[in-house]
Amino acid sequence: MTTAEQAEHLLALKVMRLTRPTLVMPRIVTSEAKDLPQNTLNKLLQEDATTARGVESVGAGSFMLLPQSFGNIYLGESFSSYICVHNCTKHPVHNVTVKADLQSTTSRINLPMHVGKNLPATLNPEDTLDDVIHHEVVEIGTHILICEVQYNTLAGLPASFRKFFKFQVVKPLDVKTKFYNAETDEVYLEAQIQNITAGTICLEKVELESSDKYTATELNTLASGESVFPSMKMLQPQNSCQFFYCIKPIPSVANDPNALRIANDIGKLDIVWRSNLGERGRLQTSQLQRSPIDFKDLRLSVIEAASIVKIGSAFNFKCRITNTSDQSMDLALSLTTSARMNSTYTGSTEYTLGTIASGAFRDCSLTVFPVKLGLITITDLQLMDTFLKKTYKFEDFLQVFVVDTTYDMDSFNMDENVQYYD
Repeated sequence: MTTAEQAEHLLALKVMRLTRPTLVMPRIVTSEAKDLPQNTLNKLLQEDATTARGVESVGAGSFMLLPQSFGNIYLGESFSSYICVHNCTKHPVHNVTVKADLQSTTSRINLPMHVGKNLPATLNPEDTLDDVIHHEVVEIGTHILICEVQYNTLAGLPASFRKFFKFQVVKPLDVKTKFYNAETDEVYLEAQIQNITAGTICLEKVELESSDKYTATELNTLASGESVFPSMKMLQPQNSCQFFYCIKPIPSVANDPNALRIANDIGKLDIVWRSNLGERGRLQTSQLQRSPIDFKDLRLSVIEAASIVKIGSAFNFKCRITNTSDQSMDLALSLTTSARMNSTYTGSTEYTLGTIASGAFRDCSLTVFPVKLGLITITDLQLMDTFLKKTYKFEDFLQVFVVDTTYDMDSFNMDENVQYYD
């Protein structure tokens, strides 16, 4: 609004953004009298408000600097503004109302004001009507703060005017995610968070809110329960930090291939940080999605197996065969190793599983004898549909570590190793 337009109205409107000061360090640059600048630099240093008198060349620490410009507004932070209406005439002004809206590229939001309960109001000469508004910005891009003042003129006629304040909201963090699909139904998520603001931030919370079809476990702590990060996760500008999570489907979804096939929504990352002098910011990602699972006609899952066995001892493990096709299948199982050259285990199994309906499963137990030390892989399990004469082959579906007979098994944590193969 121009000066001429302002003069036409009885009221004056002022709008200021509220923000906290920043911390600055004095920049100490001195020179000797025999140098080219002579005492010019020393004189400038003595006049600097951030230097200590008498010891100008000694750094005295950080100082608070009041905002010198509008500054940056980041997504997830709260935008605060001070709105003031002043009666600059010598007459009372009646029926004064103030309204503030925030318009983005997709929406227009009315910002409630505390003084709104007392409006319309009467402003006597030199009186003011002021308030502070707060709003958490949730969109990136151009925003316009629209402030409108309405009142009655001295002749009793309605009058109004508006002011527009345009500003940009930018991204504070760059979040990159990577999914790692395990041989099981588990999904491992790596989230990399980079600080792309102009200052240092402190990550207060980084949490994965899983969807109703999954459960999430944070993998950012050691076995002792101690976090892999320091107590204050400080990020300098352009620095990044990685977080790791394990996501598992709930039992009702894991046991239903059709439900697991369409359950691609993993959850959302909820990030809370502090910047500058403790300003709080919060950012939530959109729904993260895993890659769709493409099941074949049959699915082999290892549901029970030891992780360490002794050489020459029988190694038993339990498998689950799930029929993920649209029709029933009459299956025969075969695991033969006697003809393999340089085999790491021996043993053969052949028997009929019977008919498995579509969507149903059948459990079976298998046994092999390890003959080599080290990490061995169980492979070449075949399932044949006796009706269609079609063979399904599964390779490298289980790994186990073979130790010597003198190995103390009690010293090792015998956790079960559950793996799946599609």
